[in-house]
Amino acid sequence: MAVDYDIVVIGGGSGGLVVAAAAALLKAKVALIERDRLGGDCLWFGCVPSKSFIHASRVAYQVKNASRFGIYTTPPNIKFSEAMGHVKQVIKNIEPNDSPERFEGYGVEVIFGDGQFLDPRTFEVNDRKLKARTFAIATGSRPSIPPIPGLKEAGFLTNEQVFSLENRPESLAIIGAGPIGCELGQAFSRLGSDVTIFSSRDQILPKEDPEAAKVVQDQFEAEGIRVLNQSRAESVEVKDGKKVIKSGNQTIAVDEILVSSGRSPNVESLNLEAAEVAVGKKGIQVNEKLQTTNPRIYACGDVIGGYQFTHVASHEAVTVLTNALFFPVSKANYRVIPWATFTDPELARVGLTEKQARDRFGDDIYILKQEFADVDRAQAEAATAGFGKIIVRGNGEILGAHIVGPSAGELIHEVVLAMSNNLKVSALTGIHVYPTLSEVNSKAGLLFKKRKFAENKWQQNLLKKFFNWRRSL
Repeated sequence: MAVDYDIVVIGGGSGGLVVAAAAALLKAKVALIERDRLGGDCLWFGCVPSKSFIHASRVAYQVKNASRFGIYTTPPNIKFSEAMGHVKQVIKNIEPNDSPERFEGYGVEVIFGDGQFLDPRTFEVNDRKLKARTFAIATGSRPSIPPIPGLKEAGFLTNEQVFSLENRPESLAIIGAGPIGCELGQAFSRLGSDVTIFSSRDQILPKEDPEAAKVVQDQFEAEGIRVLNQSRAESVEVKDGKKVIKSGNQTIAVDEILVSSGRSPNVESLNLEAAEVAVGKKGIQVNEKLQTTNPRIYACGDVIGGYQFTHVASHEAVTVLTNALFFPVSKANYRVIPWATFTDPELARVGLTEKQARDRFGDDIYILKQEFADVDRAQAEAATAGFGKIIVRGNGEILGAHIVGPSAGELIHEVVLAMSNNLKVSALTGIHVYPTLSEVNSKAGLLFKKRKFAENKWQQNLLKKFFNWRRSL
């Protein structure tokens, strides 16, 4: 059967853009379909605006607390609309990288419109029937809204509306204590909002190392953020102009509610049944090669419900590209997947947690924990809260790492590089510039050598005899 394209990419977010651009540069005939605008959640509602907003809040916090360093100023005069102006300007600066013109320049045919599959080999959009040898679905996800009585009627924000605010809410409740809720909660607090975070678990950031999450929560509470662990919003009503949340025996009255309680895959409008593509609770079902139940259709990014990060979507896109354009032999590799939560202190992770490592390898585990308080650069910057924790096997193999502290999102990459290249933890003990925060990694790596030496009585006795012999000469 003749086809119109080598590949049709559905969704113009991070994963879809990587597939489309790379396929076109390889001289494949490519169509990219997007119902709204290119760039996806990351550019418009996620990574880019949130990190810009967080940066503005960090500047406010530093000015407010400058007296720690003998610098005295008047309290910062925060103009919220101008802080949001910074966010919008950053989006505007980055937007050309994801513009239709740029991708058309690569040779991609960009088509805007809603579409759906008609059969396993045909996708219809704008009354056009596109036939392709392969398809890639990268339609992303959207915020999940919990079924809380009265929430819809009271009104709420998600990450898709929050960056459009012109006025700062005097009080803000956040439902959900994952990365989005924690990052934005601290940022709003630092810009002057009274913030309450509802966490349904016994810790914030439930996917993270409990010790690391506690460091972040302690900082939140020190800054005046109210964290309610093991608490759920049970109902919402509007009373005297406030949104009143009931949770157990307490009620919280706020000006705005931000919902950040998970994500749902964008699949409803695609008519995937006609395409013979199966969908599970978390999203489109794929195999190790990122093929759906229709082997000619691939999927990547949030829509498959795995690691929901921009960099993972791009990572998966490479597997999709290779398999869809050539031969389906490449498998997605998730052994080394890092991520970071950009609170202050930052929290970054790669690999296994301590519990996961113990469950898998038993007692053959070493926990190398280095406090930032013992890193001189952290002392110089008065940023000593937190630690680096590296989890290794007895042979020095790195199983995972958790860093909570200043610049953790940058520092984790040294461990990522070591793990990706199957280097032992001793590789981290090489020369590091002094004084830098990266010494947290080298000092943690050195702990392994010290622990091993302390356990090796034969080596200790041999060295003792050697030095006794030398002194006798």
